[in-house]
Amino acid sequence: MNDPVTPPVHALPDGEAELTLVVRLPWEDVARLGQEAGRLASQTQRPVTLDEAVSHRLRSARTAAHARPAGEQPAAPASVSSLPPRPPAEQARQAIERINATAQSG
Repeated sequence: MNDPVTPPVHALPDGEAELTLVVRLPWEDVARLGQEAGRLASQTQRPVTLDEAVSHRLRSARTAAHARPAGEQPAAPASVSSLPPRPPAEQARQAIERINATAQSG
């Protein structure tokens, strides 16, 4: 019943692979992805989904990791879990407000 399931991987014509995952994230992380999507949308002058924002973030991190000189350690990412705890409803409301504000400003 608890056997790990390997998600399907699809090869894409451009040489990349597509993998579908379900990830549970804190609302703060969802809000940050919304902000990333807003930045990408303004750069590309088109709507950007959260999926695209995640892919861009992962590619950027991979590129940055490969660009580091040998022996240099990656900087620790800023953790949103260090924020003071708030009720889930309040987290959701604020995250949605941030996402909507980013969408309106972009």
